[in-house]
Amino acid sequence: MFSEVADFNYSSNASGEYPYSVLDQEWSDAPVGKLSRTGFNMMSVFLGFIMTFGFLNNLVVLILFCKFKTLRTPVNMLLLNISVSDMLVCLFGTTLSFASSVRGRWLVGKGGCMWYGFINSCFGIVSLISLAVLSYDRYSTLTVYNNRAPDYRKPLLAVGGSWLYSLFWTAPPLLGWSSYGLEGAGTSCSVTWTSQTPQSHSYIICLFIFCLALPVLAMVYCYGRLLYTVKQVGKIRKTAARRREYHILFMVITTVVCYLLCWMPYGVVALMSTFGGPGVITPIASVVPSILAKSSTVINPLVYILMNKQ
Repeated sequence: MFSEVADFNYSSNASGEYPYSVLDQEWSDAPVGKLSRTGFNMMSVFLGFIMTFGFLNNLVVLILFCKFKTLRTPVNMLLLNISVSDMLVCLFGTTLSFASSVRGRWLVGKGGCMWYGFINSCFGIVSLISLAVLSYDRYSTLTVYNNRAPDYRKPLLAVGGSWLYSLFWTAPPLLGWSSYGLEGAGTSCSVTWTSQTPQSHSYIICLFIFCLALPVLAMVYCYGRLLYTVKQVGKIRKTAARRREYHILFMVITTVVCYLLCWMPYGVVALMSTFGGPGVITPIASVVPSILAKSSTVINPLVYILMNKQ
């Protein structure tokens, strides 16, 4: 038995394949492409930067929110939710891909890959749903005039709902509807986009409809109507309160645009990998969109800090 294990480890290392543990021998989601040592070093630098500054920037947002009572507004509750999810990604997800890139291989086996794919998908969807709710909040705030006191109940319900909604759509691969596996150069994991089974395709279609298309359409509709309204009343003298609301609107729109610019290339590559036929997207070509998507954890808190006048 021990000689078989030794032979397996030796043959894995000698052939240049990823040396998974014996418990993972049946795991067939190994990537078909591999970066050079220079490529892994470059990935390590980018991921190290994202991991460090993504965590620190979002930690600063959290500290400021706790320290200054004036920041605890209903709209900032949703922004804080995004910041928390981004910080958790850096802490529990990016650390694994960074360590794996340093070593040039995935380090924590199938279980770790499923964990990584799950939490990254879960936290990413939490952020997107929060942005969709923010778009509706800005739409209702600027188009419905009322003098009521700030309502914290709805934002708190939206925060809880975003997590439940995300769990609803990211738990199925753990239970057998599709799966999580290695992607790109083999140092990160996600939904197995390249799986050609009807079961996997049905999950990916649902995921893109309910966790990308519908939230993005909701944001486009709300902000489209808002911009039209702002244009219509542009010549009307604005009060200080109304100017503050417009500034918040601009901050939220900037956040949404940055988020979509970071994530849409990854979404396009994922769809092409799923429905574009074998080999249409090489594993190496998917590395850049993956890193770009992770960079949103650094950009989002910078937008909050630089554009928040409170």
